[in-house]
Amino acid sequence: MPRLIWEGKPVTLHHSHAPRALRPLAAALAIGLGLTALPALAADHLVRDAAGYAAVAATLQPGDTVILANGVWRDVDLLLQGTGKIGQPIKLTAQTAGQVILSGQSQLRLAGAYLEVSNLVFRDGWAPGGEVVSFRASSKAWATHSRVTGVVIDGYNKPDRQQSDNWVGLYGQHNRFDHNQLVGKTNAGTTLVVVRNATSGLDNQHRIDHNWFGPRPNLGSNGGETLRVGTSHDSQSDSNTVVENNWFEHCDGEVEIVSNKSGGNLYRGNVFHESRGSLVLRHGHGNVVERNVFIGNGKPHTGGVRVINRHQIVRDNYFDGLAGDGFAAALAVMAGTRDAPLNRYEQVDDAVIERNSFLNVRQVFLGAGLDAERSAMPVNSRIAGNLFIDDGKSELLRTQGDLGGITFSANVQSPALSAGFPAGVTAAKVTLQRAANGLQYPVDPLSAGAPRDLAPIARDQVGVSWYPKTLDAVALDSGQVRTVAPGEDTLTRAIAASAPGDRLQLQRGQYRVDQVLGVAHPLSVMGPARGQARLQFTRPSLFEIRAGGALKLSRLEIDGALAPDAAGNAVVRIAPGSQAFNYTLLIEDSRIHGLTANKAFDVVNAGKGSLAARIALTNTTVEDISGSVIAAAAETDDLGTYNAEVVDIDDSRFARIGGPLLTLYRGGTDESTFGPTLRVRRNVLDAVGVADDTSLRLHGVQTATLTDNQFLRSGRVRFSHRVGEPRLVVRDNLLTGTAAMQSDTPAETLP
Repeated sequence: MPRLIWEGKPVTLHHSHAPRALRPLAAALAIGLGLTALPALAADHLVRDAAGYAAVAATLQPGDTVILANGVWRDVDLLLQGTGKIGQPIKLTAQTAGQVILSGQSQLRLAGAYLEVSNLVFRDGWAPGGEVVSFRASSKAWATHSRVTGVVIDGYNKPDRQQSDNWVGLYGQHNRFDHNQLVGKTNAGTTLVVVRNATSGLDNQHRIDHNWFGPRPNLGSNGGETLRVGTSHDSQSDSNTVVENNWFEHCDGEVEIVSNKSGGNLYRGNVFHESRGSLVLRHGHGNVVERNVFIGNGKPHTGGVRVINRHQIVRDNYFDGLAGDGFAAALAVMAGTRDAPLNRYEQVDDAVIERNSFLNVRQVFLGAGLDAERSAMPVNSRIAGNLFIDDGKSELLRTQGDLGGITFSANVQSPALSAGFPAGVTAAKVTLQRAANGLQYPVDPLSAGAPRDLAPIARDQVGVSWYPKTLDAVALDSGQVRTVAPGEDTLTRAIAASAPGDRLQLQRGQYRVDQVLGVAHPLSVMGPARGQARLQFTRPSLFEIRAGGALKLSRLEIDGALAPDAAGNAVVRIAPGSQAFNYTLLIEDSRIHGLTANKAFDVVNAGKGSLAARIALTNTTVEDISGSVIAAAAETDDLGTYNAEVVDIDDSRFARIGGPLLTLYRGGTDESTFGPTLRVRRNVLDAVGVADDTSLRLHGVQTATLTDNQFLRSGRVRFSHRVGEPRLVVRDNLLTGTAAMQSDTPAETLP
């Protein structure tokens, strides 16, 4: 092999480490030696700061590699721009995979052709603009034939969760996004979006594969999709994007995990694991959904595929343990709007749904969404060769409207046929056995259902191997037990010294608190026995849950007698703009009383912009308060947002409560969320909400269950329907000196 001596060192001509100054000489020597077929020499550039990167980035040629030195790179704008060649991309990578951390306000942009970025981590910050990783530099410069692989984006969220951004924006054509990990997006905006327009391209032909889309918590509003391909505006054209062999795990942002809004796309070989919501063919035509695996394990609202529009194919998929219903059913075939505008639901026409297995799923919904606007039922469609097995808990099939536009053939349902299925579905008792691929198949040969060679992609084959795939956040009571003695501000000091998951075990005695106790991580405060540890506080609030916080209060007596006469008093406050979301608040085995210093002194007050995953009161007595026990009604903009996903009130007694026991508000007509859900069971309400004749004010709550409660001389329950299909379920409630329930939704009576 020809070699040169450069600065005292031998250099091999077509290695990739020659200095740039050697290139003209090397090229001339190559010509002289008859080596003109050799590729141009490439160079590796190790850079240690943003200035060094900028200097090198301006000189890159095909085959060059820029290597970022290990360490934390803060507030850097990495623009990789240039034109590589087939087999000689221009590369940007880390010195060591996973040891280059992009933090602060950092971002990555690609523009040009044949570019490749790998092995970087974004965390501990947020993007300064609308995207963390963007396949464009500007509206006039985007990437084609380029790749991002082995990149991790971990909790890289804007500090205001209502402020929207997309973590990844795919522009241009023929780009690939693979083997990446995207986890923990908590602010509004899609995790990964394919952006389409006439300038950068509509026929995208991107490939999105082998990525781990990790936990995305409930956003509590529209805008929490994990993946979106296109928009309604450009949905009548084809994107021809392939989404294959990805894992979507605990992607709970909203009802649409995947929002397809273009045509010609292929969704193949993906695993949806315990993710709330569905793969939704929202807009666009001629899409294919095949050989995907949906595993719910009974998690609420886990769904499958929702079918809308023309020429959609759903085949050879496997659905197991999905607990979703309605729009999040294992299969939902929608009713559409006649002559639908671009942003509405187009009629289903020529859909093919064949050879799928629906095992132990809660619901299959045909004609979903039928109403005065969505009155166009599916036509020219076929459901064939599918296997349906009930979960045994509810009727599998739900239908609305005329199904005459759907032909059924060679389908099998076990153990018995659901009322509403026409000819073309046969009842049979089917025994399942788990195969080597982890999926269940009939023991006896059966032509219906998913193919036996379906092999879901393994979890360890997606994302990267050098960064953990973490699912669970720190839980309550998972840390140390710390003993707290009675006295003045002893609890304040204990909370300041606590760690996530700790349990503060109070001794018997009096505790005076002269500061608001900020809770920014999961924390439990527990007394020795009910009534033996008494807390009094001199500030407007005793506890304030902040971003990252969760709180459990157990076996306490909380007395509000020392609290000041201030507006907005509360025992537990979640301040407006606190960015507290998906927090848990549990109050159990306690007594709370004496909240009378101000006319609206609440036990729990959830401020605007906050969202509780769950608020629960159990075996608790609340007496003599001027406000509400739970005030969760700050989202009055009617944009579909609300302050609590689940509220449970059980086995408790409430007496002489000035306001309602609970005010829970969800306004607007947006259909992107599942909640709120309320359960009120086995409680006694005595003189609750008398002033305005309201003991429970429920506005837009999706599911409310009231069972075995006593209402004594209290205000009435008021239930107001706003969106979706809300359920009000009542049983064995005793009303004494209390007016009848007021509801614009008929109440169901449980058996």
